[in-house]
Amino acid sequence: MARVSGTVARPAAGVTDGVTVTSAADLLAGLDPEQQAVVEAVRGPVCVLAGAGTGKTRAITARVAFAVLTGAVPVSEVQAVTFTTRAAGEMRIRLRALGVPGVQARTFHSAALRQLSYFYPKAFGTTLPPVVESKLRLVAQAASRALRRTVAGTGLRDLTGEVEWAKSTLTSPAAYPAAVTAADRQPPLPAAEVAEVAAAYEQVKADAGVVDFEDLLLLAAAVITDDHHVAAEVRGRYRYFVVDEYQDVSPLQQLLLDAWLGDRDDLCVVGDAGQTIYTFGGARSDFLLEFPTRFPDAAVIRLTRDYRSTPEVVSLANVVRGRGPVRERLPLVAQRPAGPAPTYREHPDEPAEAAAVAAACGQLVADGLPAREIAILYRINAQSEAYETALAAAGLPYVLRGAERFFSRPEVRKAVVLLRAAARFPSGDADPGAASGGGLVAEVEAVLSAAGWSRTAPPGRGAVRERWESLTALVRVAQDLAAAAPASGLAEFTAELTERESAQHAPPLDGVTLASLHAAKGLEWEAVFLVGLVDGTLPITYAATAAQLEEERRLLYVGITRARRHLHLSWALSRAEGGRRARTPSRFLDGIRPAPTPASRRRQRSGSPRPRLEGPMDAVLFDRLKAWRLEQARELKQPAFCVFTDATLSSIAQARPASLADMVAIPGIGARKLEAYGPAVLALVAAQNADSGVPE
Repeated sequence: MARVSGTVARPAAGVTDGVTVTSAADLLAGLDPEQQAVVEAVRGPVCVLAGAGTGKTRAITARVAFAVLTGAVPVSEVQAVTFTTRAAGEMRIRLRALGVPGVQARTFHSAALRQLSYFYPKAFGTTLPPVVESKLRLVAQAASRALRRTVAGTGLRDLTGEVEWAKSTLTSPAAYPAAVTAADRQPPLPAAEVAEVAAAYEQVKADAGVVDFEDLLLLAAAVITDDHHVAAEVRGRYRYFVVDEYQDVSPLQQLLLDAWLGDRDDLCVVGDAGQTIYTFGGARSDFLLEFPTRFPDAAVIRLTRDYRSTPEVVSLANVVRGRGPVRERLPLVAQRPAGPAPTYREHPDEPAEAAAVAAACGQLVADGLPAREIAILYRINAQSEAYETALAAAGLPYVLRGAERFFSRPEVRKAVVLLRAAARFPSGDADPGAASGGGLVAEVEAVLSAAGWSRTAPPGRGAVRERWESLTALVRVAQDLAAAAPASGLAEFTAELTERESAQHAPPLDGVTLASLHAAKGLEWEAVFLVGLVDGTLPITYAATAAQLEEERRLLYVGITRARRHLHLSWALSRAEGGRRARTPSRFLDGIRPAPTPASRRRQRSGSPRPRLEGPMDAVLFDRLKAWRLEQARELKQPAFCVFTDATLSSIAQARPASLADMVAIPGIGARKLEAYGPAVLALVAAQNADSGVPE
């Protein structure tokens, strides 16, 4: 049996950390029976149904390592596919720690691009056209050409999303009207017009000599399918496939996977239908659920032991999921000790909710919980503004997930350059005993100290503190690497940073995380606040069909299962301070949250209706408001968001206020901004109403 040394990463609670791998058999140490079954099912087809927090990543990486170390498959023949570059990078890091470097762990698009870069010139006699980063500009041109009118703002983004959905589901422009009806989708324009734009988009793209990300998958599948020489080479190169998050596969991705496989079945898929939250982009959990039908001899293994969350969190997750379709149910069994019960809080308005959540975060930090172990999760990004304001007022650091990339920060770029230089030309000045981590940690601290870093945090907030936090995050990466591989030096550390940068695998910063439920997928925190849980937000207003409502329920399930110990759910009865308390808690909490208080019952008896579901945002008005805001910002010589944020402009374009009183109810508009900008905004709204024929 092959021998290897390294350290097994142990992310799941309840499993001993730091077990040294000396043989393939050691990979089974500490695994539960179901995880062992995954590892020992060396050959496909294998279907792993893995609930949240059940250690699926650990199981499938151990399976790949086990297959390689036992000689079942050469490492060069493994193709592991994930859905994000971050997940792919994490898989490569884990496999390297298991002593199996060199595994091709990539996203579908990355794998397709790599193969096309090699095979496209052979198949077509020319290099692969450039890949366009964003479709927006090309879709705008296509809309202008096909519809002879301008589509911009939110309308353009929605139209672009519809073009992507059609391509991801292998729907041609001619078939689009029927397909969108069958899927119960609500297109941003009449279906016939969307079809015209989709057809024109392909021509505009061809004229520009570029391809998009969906084209990469289509072209890769076509080259393999149409050229038997290419097919033989690809299928000879890759024989052992693993696909993670298989519930999120689209028909287009499945097409490429089928091309890779050919008539073989050495495939392991891993997923959880209860966490399918991307059907709007073409994902279909049917591929996962129907895998045993397609492969009757498939081994089906269920991972249900939850090592992440307390029994209280797991119980709530099971209740929420248990109300969904029977075929998606996968009850979890908690493995951690008991913890505090989830809390439910009702607030009069959104500012009060944000202030209360910020205060609770502050108490957790005061009790010793690092801010990076706390997350505030919401349904739509526009909800973040109130929490940014409340956290800043409370003096708490926060990190807005999806903002500037960590490795793009100037201080991080400079630090990495210095670390690489130190790795190439060691000075020997670092004192291994100078830091608690010794060795590597001392060397990293010495390099960063020369760049102005210190172990003591600077007071207050601002740019100086943010710079310190970025460099401190690099120190934590060094501490983690030193713990996992004590012999590591600066060369190994800078290689780790390079790997993380390519995978967009940023270290956690010391701040409360603000993220949408979609962005939180795949992450976890010790404490999670699920906020804004009212009908009209979760479920979102436009979730009208049964399938759409079930996807909203799955979003709540995903949010709940991000929490390890502390879970807090809250909602506000009004959007603005002093506003009419007409909202009701999310219907998904019916029968779960505590019974209404007497005051709540009186409000309900008074005839307060369920929340009014507001109309769609006026994209043209939004664009007018943005143009006006830009003029104001230039006059004031301030950033545009100092006038109004995009979220506030979006709310204005949706509410279309007719009076100053109406404007007060919109988040982000206080007394000062109402006085400064209120009349001008009302004039813009009135002008847009007149242009579009809306009666006053």
